[in-house]
Amino acid sequence: MDLTLPSEDGFHWKDHVLYCEDVDLEKATSRFGTPLYVYSRKAIEIAYRRYADALQGIPHLMCYALKANSNLAIIDVLARLGAGFDIVSGGELARVKAAGGDTKKVVFSGVGKSTQEITDALNADIYCFNVESIPELDRIIETARQTGKRARISLRVNPDVDAKTHPYISTGLKKNKFGIAINEAFNVYRHAAQFPEQLHITGIDCHIGSQLTELSPFLDACHRIVDLIDKLKEHGIELEHIDFGGGLGITYQNENPPTPAELIANLRQILCDRGYDHLEMVFEAGRSIVGNAGALLTKIEYLKKGEEKNFCIVDAAMNDMVRPTLYQAWMQIVPVNTQKLPHDEQVWDVVGPICETGDWLAKDRSLSLEQGQILALLSAGAYGMSMSSNYNTRVRPAEILVDGDKTYIIRPREEVQELFANETRIP
Repeated sequence: MDLTLPSEDGFHWKDHVLYCEDVDLEKATSRFGTPLYVYSRKAIEIAYRRYADALQGIPHLMCYALKANSNLAIIDVLARLGAGFDIVSGGELARVKAAGGDTKKVVFSGVGKSTQEITDALNADIYCFNVESIPELDRIIETARQTGKRARISLRVNPDVDAKTHPYISTGLKKNKFGIAINEAFNVYRHAAQFPEQLHITGIDCHIGSQLTELSPFLDACHRIVDLIDKLKEHGIELEHIDFGGGLGITYQNENPPTPAELIANLRQILCDRGYDHLEMVFEAGRSIVGNAGALLTKIEYLKKGEEKNFCIVDAAMNDMVRPTLYQAWMQIVPVNTQKLPHDEQVWDVVGPICETGDWLAKDRSLSLEQGQILALLSAGAYGMSMSSNYNTRVRPAEILVDGDKTYIIRPREEVQELFANETRIP
């Protein structure tokens, strides 16, 4: 049984017990119950500063992508560090406001912006819209005209670069729904330039995928984007920033992704070599800031041995963490107390109580288990709670943020009655 932790910025072993900073996680479950999401403030801050430190002295805007984890407490922690925010909905804009984030540092991405969302973002004076289609551009022009505002925009350009990641989280290929094809982008920029009263063309955006563990896709995309910037400059369209998106991967098992410093240095070198070192560098990191800062704690309800498979049935499920069944994602799973283990290891599928065969958290893991044990699903800070649901009328987990030896409930566990409080019966 492998007890190696993907990251020790926030989680570590102490006397055979898993800790988040200075908090014993076994004791935390006695206090807060399970399933339970636990986040380390220290790990979040360290991960953000890896970007911020590498960007010192460079014109930049370092954004956090809310879709990874949109809890107000996490937004607040990052806002205090000076972060901007990448949003993909009006609801996420409302979260930034509620957490005290600076809306002038908000980048609005996403393929389906409604008129109301565009209006709200204009009124909030956001940094810019990342425009993903010609119809969206036309809608922004009309909304700006009606509201008397001038929209700052960049075009999200699809460079047709293979990010070499799971197809569900690849976003930069021709067949993906995101962005404007790079061979069409020049004409779209020229179209936008015809509306100077409604639009301020500020930059260019590129996001090619998520959980990228190599530099080459980023660099390939950068070269193609800079070629387009050259062409725009020749025709009098001068940009102010280049948004490299997010997507930098983390270690779940044995991945060895580049560091933020390596990514930034290599991209910066391209800009300097091509004469664009004056452009503001924008990043929209999500997973690489919160992914390894979180864990999902769950209790073993039953150990069920079958003819072909052994099933460890826990109280967390696919509604709490959908990544394994949705992306076939591998996430490290360990007992939080290794002193209490039986001696023998067996191969288990760790599954939840939901009425779906796809309800699993881990497959074919060699683990030493007993009923009632607490397990930790590691690297669970990103795309866990933010993608959770109430399927099977299950309440979602509580969330706590650990700061040293202090624990803060940043979202209490739901009550079943809350799930249908707004539903009505007919006469």
